[in-house]
This record gives sequence, structure tokens and C-alpha cells, in this order.
Amino acid sequence: MKPNAANSIRIGEHAIGPGQPVFVVAELSGNHGQSFDTAVKLVNLAKEAGADAIKLQTYTADTITIPSGSRPEPRSDSHSDWFKIEGGTLWDGRTLHELYQESFTPWEWQPKLQIVARELGLELFASAFDPTAVDFLEQMHVPVHKIASPELVDIPLIEKMARTGKPLILSTGMASLVEIEEAVAAARKAGATQICLLKCTSSYPAPPEHANLLTLVDLATHFQVPVGLSDHTLGCETAIAAVALGACIVEKHFTASRSAPGPDSAFSLESDEFRDMVHAIRNAERSLGSIHYGATPSELPMLKFRRSLFVVSDVKAGETFTEKNVRSIRPAHGLHPRHLPEVLGRKAACEVRRGTPLKWEMVADAPASAREIA
Repeated sequence: MKPNAANSIRIGEHAIGPGQPVFVVAELSGNHGQSFDTAVKLVNLAKEAGADAIKLQTYTADTITIPSGSRPEPRSDSHSDWFKIEGGTLWDGRTLHELYQESFTPWEWQPKLQIVARELGLELFASAFDPTAVDFLEQMHVPVHKIASPELVDIPLIEKMARTGKPLILSTGMASLVEIEEAVAAARKAGATQICLLKCTSSYPAPPEHANLLTLVDLATHFQVPVGLSDHTLGCETAIAAVALGACIVEKHFTASRSAPGPDSAFSLESDEFRDMVHAIRNAERSLGSIHYGATPSELPMLKFRRSLFVVSDVKAGETFTEKNVRSIRPAHGLHPRHLPEVLGRKAACEVRRGTPLKWEMVADAPASAREIA
């Protein structure tokens, strides 16, 4: 996909789109363990590991859900069951409110973390999970708004973000094509002119075989926007493969240690792993290069090792060139191998010693047409 105004966005000083450096985002999520000092440490470690941006999550347990006991019919237990987590996740048996109470990032920290990030040259933004979070992040003057995958169906929330005029990143985990189309259309109608879609698999951790990275190519073609990956797989292979398929943003959960307690630690990258991922991403994007045929500068010295026609047995003047005394071998100082059929059966114009690159002047009756395409 060729770069154009429709499929590029800008986040702070970073141009994001095809042909631009991959924008690498360290997702802090709840890995701070409710310690501000740990959050600051994570921001610094992310910078050292090569991240371009820090992403937070802006919600409280009460803004993203409600306690399971908040029900209109206290005599019924069914309402509390609605809020219980089950299905083979890392958090089975807990309620949503309990999980989010543990993992939320206190709002009063977020402007302070933004200052830390700015001093390190990092962008900082957040996923907003309700309208009050959007208003709060607007007061922080974040450079971009982010919709998390479960919120992609919250059209009013998307419209509110779009009306800010900021670039908009939409994660698409679990979403059907129709749902993505609805979200993008709503964002554009509300005024969003810079949109990026992130392929995401909303399982924690996500099996690589469920990543379906080829969807990246289809998203970019279908919506004509830059695309990226919000990655929950273990390791960094999926992220690197996504870059090869055109991902312009890679977002990955980041922790100081997976052994640290916390709801997201188990599927987050540690600092050295994140650094290795960034290094691999930079190599991958350099490897993509551009559409190019022919020798690259590094290949030029190797051109001489291509094949060409050589005399491999002594030939007297007037002697016939045959498969026994002319062969296509390395190196490339003789005639192009395409001329072998034209040389065979013709006479030598002079004596030619074994190991001599064959030239047209050595062929007595060489056709003019052959000389023209030598």
C-alpha cells in the first residue's frame, strides 16, 4: 500500500504510516502494582528498552463496571453472576470490579507520569473507557486517543473521542468486519480524519495461531488507514511478523518482572525482552526496504562471481568451439552464458589458452546480432 494522506497519522512528533518507522508502544496496564514509584521505574525502563510511547489505561473500577452487589433485586443472585470472570482466563473466579480495582492506574498519577515521559522524550497516551476519562485526558492534552477492543462497540464513546479532533487508534479484538466498519464510519462522521486500526487477539496470553496476522493486510486495504498490532502473545515473534506484513504500530504489555504479582504480568515482556523486540523490529523494518531489482550496493562485489563463458581447454586458431573446450563457469569475465548455443560449432579466430574468458573477438564468424546483445 502506497503512503498517502489517508493512510498516515501523526502522534506528537512521530509520523505513522507505510514507509515510516514502526511506532513501538509500551503498555503499562496494571503492572505498576499500585505503586507510583514502580510506574515511574517502568516508564524509565521502557525508554531504555527503545519504546517510543507509554500507554496507560484511564478508568476506575466504578467507571468501567459496577460492584456485583449493585443490583435492583437483592434477593436474586443471578446479577452477581453476570460480573464474575470465567471461561479459562487468568482471572477466573474474580469479579470484574475486583480485577479493575486492583489493576487501574490512579488518575492523579497520570499527569505526573506524562511529565516523566516527556522528559525522557516519550509520548504518553491512554485508553479511555468512558466519557469522563476522555475529558480527563483532554485536560492532559494527550496526542492521541485509544479505544480498547471491548469498547469498539461503544459508538458514543468513539464519537466523543473523534470530536476532539485528535488522531484515533481503534483496537479490533473480537470485532467482526461489520463492527469495525460501523466504528470507523462513526469516527469519521464525528470528525476523525486520522485513524489507525490495531489487529488484536483479546485473549491473555493469546496463542500465536489465533493472531491471524494476514488480517492486517486486509484491514489496510479495506479501510485505507495505517494498521498495527496490539499483541498479547508470549514472546516477540508475532510482533516482528506483523511488521513484515505492514504493521505501523506495535503495542506490547511491559513489566519489570513477570514474577511480580499483578493481573497482567504473566503475558507482559520484561525489559530485556522488550529491548530485543525493538531491536528485531528495527531490523525487520530496515529489511523491508523498497521494491528493488538488480544488485544492491552490498552485492556489487559479488557480481564478478556470476557465471560466464570460459575456454576450458587450449584451442588453436581455426579449431571449433565445442562443449569440451567452452563451458559456463564462474567467474563473470567472459561472454554471458546465453551465448553458448551461438558459440558452439563456430571457429576460433585465434589461439586461446585454457582459463581465458571468451570474448566475441575470439570467435571467427560471430553473428552481428549476438555482438549487439553481449
